[in-house]
Amino acid sequence: MDMTVELRRMAGTDAAVDASYGPPDLAHDELEASVRRALSGLLVTQHEDGYWCFEFEADCTIPAEYVLMMHFMDEIDREIERKIAVFLRSKQAEHGGWPLYHGGDFDLSASVKAYFALKLVGDLPDEAHMVRARNAILAHGGAARANVFTHITLALFEQLPWRGVPFIPVEIMLLPRWFPFHISKVSYWSRAVMVPLFVLTTLKPEAKNPRAVDIRELFTVPPEQETGYFPIRSGLNRLFLWLDRAGRVLEKMVPPFIRERALRTAEAWVVERLNGFDGLGAIFPAMVNAHEMLSVRNYPVDHPYRQQTREALRRLLVVKQDRAYCQPCTSPVWDTALACLAIHECFPEGSEPQTTKALDWLRERQVLDAPGDWRDNRPTLRGGGWPFQFANSHYPDIDDTSVVGWTMHLIDSRRYRASIERAAEWVAGMQSRNGGFAAFDVDNTHYYLNEIPFADHGALLDPPTSDVTARCLAFLALVRKPELRPRMERALEFLRQEQEADGSWFGRWGTNYVYGTWSVLSALEVAGEPSDRPYIRRAVQWLRRVQRPDGGWGEGNESYLDPALAGLGNRSTAFQTAWALLALMAAGEARSHAVRRGIEYLQRTQADDGLWRDEEFTAPGFPRVFYLKYHGYEKYFPLWALARYRNLTQV
Repeated sequence: MDMTVELRRMAGTDAAVDASYGPPDLAHDELEASVRRALSGLLVTQHEDGYWCFEFEADCTIPAEYVLMMHFMDEIDREIERKIAVFLRSKQAEHGGWPLYHGGDFDLSASVKAYFALKLVGDLPDEAHMVRARNAILAHGGAARANVFTHITLALFEQLPWRGVPFIPVEIMLLPRWFPFHISKVSYWSRAVMVPLFVLTTLKPEAKNPRAVDIRELFTVPPEQETGYFPIRSGLNRLFLWLDRAGRVLEKMVPPFIRERALRTAEAWVVERLNGFDGLGAIFPAMVNAHEMLSVRNYPVDHPYRQQTREALRRLLVVKQDRAYCQPCTSPVWDTALACLAIHECFPEGSEPQTTKALDWLRERQVLDAPGDWRDNRPTLRGGGWPFQFANSHYPDIDDTSVVGWTMHLIDSRRYRASIERAAEWVAGMQSRNGGFAAFDVDNTHYYLNEIPFADHGALLDPPTSDVTARCLAFLALVRKPELRPRMERALEFLRQEQEADGSWFGRWGTNYVYGTWSVLSALEVAGEPSDRPYIRRAVQWLRRVQRPDGGWGEGNESYLDPALAGLGNRSTAFQTAWALLALMAAGEARSHAVRRGIEYLQRTQADDGLWRDEEFTAPGFPRVFYLKYHGYEKYFPLWALARYRNLTQV
């Protein structure tokens, strides 16, 4: 049977039953006990400084790249690489390779990097797990068919020729802003990754590779003979490939003084944004490139910048007794704000010491006067945002800022008034022309750039999305300033236009349509939209339709590949069930049969320690190419839903 049809059959519940109201209230004592156990489980994870920061896991590409980085630099920590190897072996799937998320299909690029990392650590090619991985990689076309970032890594390790890498010379740093390609035209994460990478791909250093490991066995054709490194994706991509070839010829004509000027410009750009021990952009790929760039530019090992970049990378490691992995970044601001919202739902009458301590910690981290890159498009806009990570002053996050402001307003608007007002000013100023809000940038919609050879991942840009726009709308609505009303109206219209035909909303930063629909319905409630509006009722009907027979909700990351799988997955999860419940309750459905069944699912799957355990990844970093698991989602979202249900039904 077709997977889509089967999942829809499994998910479907009778609409007439879902629409019924007035089921007997769940036993108060049992519900209260569930809330208290979940609350206790969350509170014990609070850091003594006041914040929450849960593990933040990506696919095996990130820990594999940590091993590759150590061997590129010849800075090998044998114990760390041994533990990372244990982690990588444990994540190998039945298909022989490594997926982008738990239970996902084979991914060629992740598998090539994982195999290479294991071989660098010392795994032998004739070991059973390596044979399985190699056979799977070759069956999918071999390492030559991996993505651009993998090709760059392999070129640095002399595993394929540099003609297998897009032409990205450092002279890009000297292009004027009006030029079709300029670093200000791409997203923050692309900027932070690309600028140090320009230096590496221009100077073409050779990895130290002290154990002289190669992976020629992963190519179906010897890499120096391969001619198909760049499959054509579109007519525009064909044009860019022609320009790529022309650029390689013209590169020989670049005067040495121009090249050195470009190298110094890129180096200065990176140094300005090194961000101390939190790293360039506070994201792993940028931090690795910066660390390697400093080495290539002959900064000595004991130079403060080298010490910063090395320590920033080390702080991303999660080291356990028998294994270790590397996080793509950390999520303390996001985790802290959402944990506070869940706790506040447990005590709606006032603030608790734990949330006050957490919000005081957040207040000190508001980015007020830093020279952030947002000023490229908003030069007169004062700062006021928060980063996603512990520190990232050049790149505050619009989504995080809205959630922190929302949280501060609900818990103690007088105590945090100054922070809230600066945040609202900054968020309002970051609205794009179409009425929506992106995660970090304004009007970052130069879609033609996704066709350049470098951008085969399709994630070069940061356009406005429904989920971020929804939280910005909610925050601005809470601030209640008349001058913000036109911005709110434009955001509302953006959300109406973005609604899918089935009634759901796409979830750019959480999996997927369940997340997007929760984001929007929760915001519409705060903004005062009547729940009987037809577009809200369509969203409610969609959530009812995709509820699973066990009462929960579950959606796989496959819906980013096939929209027909929206809201559908192989099993229910606690965090997605919580999103659906919060969305339905925001739309006035607290006493519906669907909500009751969802609450029963959460109670039934709650562990003795009050928490939930889901292996599923919770979000895309970039849809189709990079996925994440927020380990906090299964801790604070179910608590939030249970407490909200208690407050709405047991009064």
